[in-house]
Amino acid sequence: MRDAAISFPMLGNLTINPKAYFTIFGVTVYWYGVLLALAVLCAMWWIAAHAKYFGIEKDTIYDEAIWCIILGVLGCRIYYVIFQWDYYSQHLGEIIKIWDGGIGMYGGLIACFLFLLVWTKAKKIPLGALLDADASGLLLGHSIGRWGNFINREAFGSETGIFCRMGLTEPGQETVYVHPTFLYESLWTLLGFIVLNVWAKKGKRKYDGQLFILYILWYGAGRAMIEGLRTDSLYLIPGVIRVSQLVGILSVISMAIVLLVQSRREHPPEKLYVNRIKAEAESTDYTPDVQDSAGTNTASSNDTDIEPETVDSSDSIEKNNMNVERTE
Repeated sequence: MRDAAISFPMLGNLTINPKAYFTIFGVTVYWYGVLLALAVLCAMWWIAAHAKYFGIEKDTIYDEAIWCIILGVLGCRIYYVIFQWDYYSQHLGEIIKIWDGGIGMYGGLIACFLFLLVWTKAKKIPLGALLDADASGLLLGHSIGRWGNFINREAFGSETGIFCRMGLTEPGQETVYVHPTFLYESLWTLLGFIVLNVWAKKGKRKYDGQLFILYILWYGAGRAMIEGLRTDSLYLIPGVIRVSQLVGILSVISMAIVLLVQSRREHPPEKLYVNRIKAEAESTDYTPDVQDSAGTNTASSNDTDIEPETVDSSDSIEKNNMNVERTE
């Protein structure tokens, strides 16, 4: 399908036929990889810029990113290969060809989550606070990354006559109109990115990990709905159970239960990691680059003015006179 022209009747039958790659200094560079890299960089930039709202410093985000980028890519690819093993067992040399497409987002999330379980304990950072910081930008990455599927002419849905349908026309073939599921997911995750960040900025977050729970719920709900329209899904049981759809449904159910249980518990504001960091900063000379849950800059407690000790001059003169009398 990579040679297919892409058209959108909704846009006046706009037709484009972008190549899946470009060449620079004799090196072939695939747009799929470029867009994935852009997605990662944008997500990391956002997370680092807003980490202070969760009590996390920028350097921590950069350290985390180095590991999670590597493990995330490996996890995504391994996840995809596992559920396509019937094919890859016969084509082992293609396992590393990630530039041809073929990743499973849940695999990357699982790999990074398992790593962070260990890493945050070693760094003595609350897992929930760090995951909340990550959740603030992950949906932005999802939204951008899906356009790699657009360039590759993949991850589209079944044939349809819906108003927003996408046309694919291979050379010498008739146009086939399909659901642009990559676009559905891109818009869904972009909406989630906006909603969750606005929600968090309003101070609605009551405990560490809450924003990450909402992220998993949001992404899982969208994936469960959209996956049912796709024609290239990974199947647990061929033709019966789609892997990502099942994982999405289980994610929604499990996260909804967690939210319900947590809603019945008390969550004092001072237990949020960002507020604990602020309290510690107020009792020391060090002021970290963090903000409390209300978005207020932290400040050192050493701003108190200390007045110099004063001496009553009349008392001083009287004491001097007494000393003179005694020496006489």
